[in-house]
Order: sequence, then C-alpha cells, then structure tokens
Amino acid sequence: MRPQATPSLYWLTEVPDWRNRLRSLRAQLTGEHDLASIRREAVALAKAPLDFMRTVALDQAVQSLAGLGGGDVRLAILSTSTTGRLGAAIRVACLRRGLTCSIYEPDYGQWLQELHHQESGLHRFSPTAILFATDARTAVGGLSFMAHADEVHTQRQAFVARMAGAWRRARDAFGCHVIQQTCLPHLTSPIGQNEHLLAGSPTNFLMQLNADLRVAATDAGVDVLSVDTHAAQDGLAVWHDPALWFGAKQEISAAAAPLYGDLVARLVAARRGLSAKCLVLDLDNTIWGGVVGDDGVAGLVLGQGSAAGEAFLALQAYAKALAARGVILAICSKNDEAVARHAFAHHPEMILKLDDIAWFVANWQDKATNLRVIAQGLNLGLDSLVFVDDNPAERDLVRRELPTVSTPEVPEDPALIPRCLADAGYFETVTVTAEDRARSGLYRTNAARAELEAQATDIEAYLADLQMHLSWAPFDHINLPRIVQLINKTNQFNLTTRRVSETDVAALIDAPDILALQFRLRDRFGDIGIIAVLIARRIAEDVQDASFQIDTWLMSCRVLGRGVEAATLNVLASQAVARGARGLIGVYRPTERNGIVADHYAKLGFQSHDAPDLSEEGGFVGRLDLADFVPRSTSIKTEQADQP
Repeated sequence: MRPQATPSLYWLTEVPDWRNRLRSLRAQLTGEHDLASIRREAVALAKAPLDFMRTVALDQAVQSLAGLGGGDVRLAILSTSTTGRLGAAIRVACLRRGLTCSIYEPDYGQWLQELHHQESGLHRFSPTAILFATDARTAVGGLSFMAHADEVHTQRQAFVARMAGAWRRARDAFGCHVIQQTCLPHLTSPIGQNEHLLAGSPTNFLMQLNADLRVAATDAGVDVLSVDTHAAQDGLAVWHDPALWFGAKQEISAAAAPLYGDLVARLVAARRGLSAKCLVLDLDNTIWGGVVGDDGVAGLVLGQGSAAGEAFLALQAYAKALAARGVILAICSKNDEAVARHAFAHHPEMILKLDDIAWFVANWQDKATNLRVIAQGLNLGLDSLVFVDDNPAERDLVRRELPTVSTPEVPEDPALIPRCLADAGYFETVTVTAEDRARSGLYRTNAARAELEAQATDIEAYLADLQMHLSWAPFDHINLPRIVQLINKTNQFNLTTRRVSETDVAALIDAPDILALQFRLRDRFGDIGIIAVLIARRIAEDVQDASFQIDTWLMSCRVLGRGVEAATLNVLASQAVARGARGLIGVYRPTERNGIVADHYAKLGFQSHDAPDLSEEGGFVGRLDLADFVPRSTSIKTEQADQP
C-alpha cells in the first residue's frame, strides 16, 4: 500500500544494502576508478525509493565526481521562490533515467533580469531546458478576494501573457525545452467550500489560472509540470509547509522533493524519447484472477459482480487506454499458449482482445528470456519495456537479469495497480499524434511481416512480396508534430541524436540551404506511417565543390533490413544533385544506443573523410561523391508525395 504521510516513490524497489553501497561508491571516487562501473552503480542506487535525505546523500556523492559522463541536461530553474533543495532531487531523478543533469538558478528574484540580459549567468550557462516555477503568492499578487470578476479576469490574462512572453524569450535565446509549473493551490480559503462565489478568492483564482496556463502552454508547445494535480492527490499538507515558506520562501516541502524531481525528470526524458514504449503484462492473477490452465476460462475471476473481478477489468481498461494513445502491449506468461489465447477469444468479460496485443509470448521458459524475445521481436530496447507481474519472485528475477527493464513493485491488491502505473509515469508523453493512435495496429502488422519473413527462403523474394512503396516530401506544417516527435524519440537508428523543438523544425520548412525530407512507407499489410526523417544543409568545401552535410538521419527500427536506407539515400542524392551539390557528407556520432548504425555510411559507400571538427572517438565522417552516383537497387517503389 502507498504510504499516506508523504508522496513517495512507492513503485520503486528497495536496493539491498543501499547505504553500504553508497559508502563504497564514495570510496571509489577518492582514488583510481572505472567511470563506467561507477555510473552504473550510481544509476542503480538512484532507482531505489529514496526519501529526501537519501536523495541528497546520493546527489552529493555523484556531484563529487567530475565527468560522470553524459552531460545530457543543462536545466535552468527560473522561480519566484527558493528552489535550492529541489536541485538534488531533479539530478537524482535524471540519473534514475540514465541522464546527468547540471542545474542553474539565478539569485533570488533575478530570473527575469537574467532571461533578458545576454551577459547574465543564465546566458553563459546556455540551458537545454528551462523550468518556470511561479509560486502561488506571486501569481495572486495584491488581488483582493473581493475583486470583481472583470478585474480577476484581467489579472489572470496578464499573468498568462507575461509567462507566454518569457517562454518565447527562452525559445528565441536558447532554442530550449520549456516547462511551465502550475501554481500550487495552498493559499488559505476565506469563504469555505463555496470558493466559486468569490471571483477573487485565491483558491478560485489559482484553479482558473492553472487552466489558462495549460491552454496557453499547449498552444505554445510548452510542457506542463502539474504540481496542482499531484498535490490534490497526495494532500497539500505534504507538498507545502507554511513554516518553511515564511522561514525560507520555499514553496515545495522537503518531503515532496523526491517526487517533484521525478516529475521534472519525466518531462525531460519524454522530450528525449526516453519514456517507456511497451507495457508487458503477465496473465494469471495479473490481468485476471486464477490460473487459466487449472481453472479454465469459466473459472477465471474477471468481470462485473465481484470486487476482484472488477479490479482486474480496471487494469485491462487502463492498458487498453494506454494502447489507444500509442503504448505497445505485449504478453509474457508461463502458460500454454493455446490455452492463454483461448481465454482472450472466449471469455465474455475480456476488455483486452488479441488484436490489442502486439506480441504474445506464453510458454514455460523464464520470463527474462521471454522479455528479450519480445524486445527483439518489436525492435525495441529492453529499457523501453515495463513489466507487470503479480509474482514477486518473477519480478525479482527480471530485475536481476534485466536491470534496464522497468519492473514496478506493484501492490498485491489488483485494484491499486492502475494507479501505481499512472503514478510511476513510465509512459509520460508530451505529444499525441495520429501515428501514436495507430501504433498498436502497426506493431501487429509487423508481427505478420515477421511471420512472412520467417517462412521465406529467399530474402529478395520476401522483400518483393511486401510490395513496398516509399513516398517522400519536404517538411510541412501538417506533419510537423510527428516529425518533431520522431526526431526526439528515436535513439537506435539515429546517426547524430540531435534533439529539437517544434520551432527549430518549423524554421527548416522554407530555409533555402536546407534539405528537410520526411518519408512514409506502406506495404501490402498497410500504411506504416512516417518512418524516416532526413535533414541536410548546404556547405561549401571549396569554391568548386558544394556539398550537403547530413545533420540528422533517423529511421524507425520497424523498417530495418528492408532496403529503406538505400531508397532514402537515392532520394537524398537526387535532391542534392538538383540543388547543384557534388557530394554528401555523413556524420555518425556514437551514443549508448545507436551502435547499430555505426557502419551505416560505410555500407552505403561513403568514404572516410578528414573532418577534425566533426570527428570524435568512435564516430565516423564520410563523403559520397555524387558525380558518378548510381542509385542503389531496392525492392521499393519510390515516389514524391502530393503536397498538402
């Protein structure tokens, strides 16, 4: 059960011997050390359900190690309250997701000045993300609770306009990820339960202000940190301590800091494509009560009429809702597959159907092995999986064998599991596109393609039998959200792993020296959607030889091994030649996840190119001469799409 005294990270699992392991980590930092192993251990310790004191202790240990690696996030916190105690929680929460984070905070009350002055410490810091955190008292200002409705409305609109201006300034100055915190509604009510009777009541004002902020943030492409929602769930008393405010002007309590940090890190990770992508469910006593192999379909506890049966239905309904917005569903169960599938097809109360499941594994192998099969079959990293199982022994096995798989410590009561998954925020998202809504169907048809491939004895015949059509077009405003999402979420087939904002990408649409192309693939199983993005910019190597340098080339892993890489190159080469280019420069920058494309350019015929300013350890810079380029042969028909 979730503790009620403080907002805890209750879905995480206690790390055995945590304090001694922290001491050992500190000891390693004082002498010769293996940076990679220290990083792994720090991440493992961050995955415990830490309270404020342990969060600070881990943060202090890690901060003492310069060059822990990554340097992934530079976060500026622009706040009207004191936030110094929150930095440790944000850094540790980022570490929990494999990210290292540095934080900049202006002097108290100076955030607006630093945002506008180009010589400020904020500009020298050059943040990749900015969190705007306005406290409730500043938002309400000097508004009288007896103010008329039009005065209240004017003040709300003025506040939202000021924040929208700050968002624009941040984007213009840094091109960064912007997060707006809602106001924590902790001000004392002057009227009681019917606050709506007074337009100027602080509670009423803040409730409507938060709604206005959400609308404005959505229009501006700004992410919302919903502290008001979580405070309503956990209780204001554990999120805000009035004595702490009056003593230190700190609005968020120390007790709530670890969860606050986790909420911030979720948004940062989501913008980087690090949210989980697949929910893997056990069957017996997880999505239904009982053991289907022993009890039979008729004996399962599922459906209306019993508290337990309705609780299992609620979990299925939550999983179905996740699938509807783009989360992939898979089954991993120790069961006879035919018997397990029979329950899906024939139990009258089942909400989840076989068509909802992208990958179904039911056998008698250990679940760690089967999770590897699922990840491989779906072309996902293991860190994209969230595994839900009622059996603590199975959860423990998966955590030991596959530490990158998220395995929540779900409650014993099935009625509490949907809330646990929601609280954990594994599937945090900041955009929902048409491709997200269709994703479950796309992965199901991928399974059909895989079955066809398994039966094929001739790979060329298999590819021809897919009847693939690749359509391409320049970037456009209609598909802009999906393009931005794909750039920021793709980690494996991504040559440079550059992250961008929607504003950044929109600026490329009419840029004269930029080739910005989107690619959509369909085959005889259906439309797979936008599966590749390519951005190249004109450079002049010398007076006679202009080239295009490929700054971004990424593809969905769902289409690997089909010749799409070559077909995409054919389009890029023809478009570059049409722009007068004589060469293409390809750059590969290695990350922890994109090793599968280390030889991408070499395979496509790019020759190693001397470019010290682009080269880095483990990377590759290659040049392809377009003067004698011959289009690569593929089984894919390519055509330019009609422009909207």
